[in-house]
Amino acid sequence: MTTDRHFLFLCASARPNGNSLMLARRAAAALPAEVVQTWRDLNDPALPAFHDRRHGDHYDAPEGVAAALMADTLAASDIVFVAPLYWYGLPAAAKLYLDHWSHWMRVPATGFKAAMPQKRVWLVMAHSGSTPAQIAPAVDCLRFSADYMHAPLAGVLLGDANAPGAVADDLAAIAAADRFFTT
Repeated sequence: MTTDRHFLFLCASARPNGNSLMLARRAAAALPAEVVQTWRDLNDPALPAFHDRRHGDHYDAPEGVAAALMADTLAASDIVFVAPLYWYGLPAAAKLYLDHWSHWMRVPATGFKAAMPQKRVWLVMAHSGSTPAQIAPAVDCLRFSADYMHAPLAGVLLGDANAPGAVADDLAAIAAADRFFTT
């Protein structure tokens, strides 16, 4: 892994210090020390509501939280969604972030759409006894969103956990976390 990597970790859980975050921290600890890591909580500060202006009105340059998050996204080589499975999908904060991609890619001065194919997208997700079929909608949402931007979904790390800290008992997930970003 070269030192020009910059990982942006997007924490989308409504629960602070949840199992997805614990698993992501474990995976991040295995990255070389020279790899830049930026951690953002998508809930604090939260992105503003997304307004679809594709037909009629136009998109202005993003401001405030949206501008800062877009800048972090553009600076990153790797975008890591740290998101528990909520009702068979991504948490609202992660989905809202993806909605904002629709805005950012329509403001030519941002360079967002042109930059995205050079990025890798990852998912670190805790779930509670879910089947692959129950997890698939969340993974597919992220895969299809990344595909739209011509950015590969580089990997999915799943941990089976419900109660706080329970992901530590999923020994297979912990072992996978230790080598997750080396794939």
